[in-house]
Amino acid sequence: MGKVVLVTGVARQLGGRLVRRIQRDPDVDRVIGVDAVPPAHHLGGADFVRADIRQPAIARVLAEHAVDTVVHMDVTGTPLGAGGRTSVKETNVIGTMQLLGACQKSPSVRRLVVKSSTSVYGSAPRDPAVFTETTPPKSLPSGGFAKDAVEVEGYVRGFARRRPDVAVCVLRFANILGPGADSPLAEYFSLPVLPTVFGYDPRLQFVHEDDVIDVLRIAAHEPRRGTLNSGTFNVAGEGVLLLSQCSRRLGRPTVPVLLPAVRWVGSALRSVGVSDFSPEQIRLLTHGRVVSTEQMRQTLGFEPKYTTAGAFADFARSRGSGLLPPDALARAVDGVAALPFRPFAGPSASRLSTSGAE
Repeated sequence: MGKVVLVTGVARQLGGRLVRRIQRDPDVDRVIGVDAVPPAHHLGGADFVRADIRQPAIARVLAEHAVDTVVHMDVTGTPLGAGGRTSVKETNVIGTMQLLGACQKSPSVRRLVVKSSTSVYGSAPRDPAVFTETTPPKSLPSGGFAKDAVEVEGYVRGFARRRPDVAVCVLRFANILGPGADSPLAEYFSLPVLPTVFGYDPRLQFVHEDDVIDVLRIAAHEPRRGTLNSGTFNVAGEGVLLLSQCSRRLGRPTVPVLLPAVRWVGSALRSVGVSDFSPEQIRLLTHGRVVSTEQMRQTLGFEPKYTTAGAFADFARSRGSGLLPPDALARAVDGVAALPFRPFAGPSASRLSTSGAE
């Protein structure tokens, strides 16, 4: 018999893509898609079960289908339809608690994969240049999706201690971008004008949604020879981009805001539909965050197809031209950079030059 894989969060674009992809794997016998609302997209030949993971009924789903692999995708920062931040937090935290409780009681479950985020490291002025999987954050996230991810990982560690027979893989994804991205940062980059924190130009990392699907497949299967897919792994494309580079490549102007006024700007953005412009998002756009992907490559054996710049470029193409044509903006920036530097000569310097000539 092949594996019976259960995937949560299939009503979202990324969860639906994963379901359709793993159905083509020869060692997968059945795929069960679970969500509280029916997906608007097709799930191929997968069985869809309408169930809210916040409710104990999820345990019955695991038992009825003899699920041996669970891929928990329903950890996200954006609401699906009506709800808002409260609904998202309940699904992230309470839903994960119920799902893990069901997995703990299920004798058939042998592998658990959890979609997490590099936001668990937070963003602070004295952060290390690069976070590894074992680097403790300087300060834990205080709210928003980042805090949810920290709580989710805490519950997963507790589950791993109680069920050491289950292979557990936690994938900490950098900001996910691509044509179908629906993250808070994707919403931010879709604004016609990007508010930034005055005096700061943070370093950012991205991972393409295609690479997200590929690495989830690796985590959900038995490890390939010479690799290990149990543990916690940072997942990001190679390289970094500055926020200023992102704005230029999008062709979207920036509006620098003084740090004391940023909280007001965050409230204004939430009022126009940017769902999770929380203090943690503001800290990310102030201090940035870069993680090491050495374990992803050497231990997990995964090499992303897209670099950080490549993932962002594909996202930018899907969003169309901004107010400023990127090509014209790049030529203007290059032109300014090519101007010869002439040091400023003040009045005293002019007098010295005149006296010297005399």
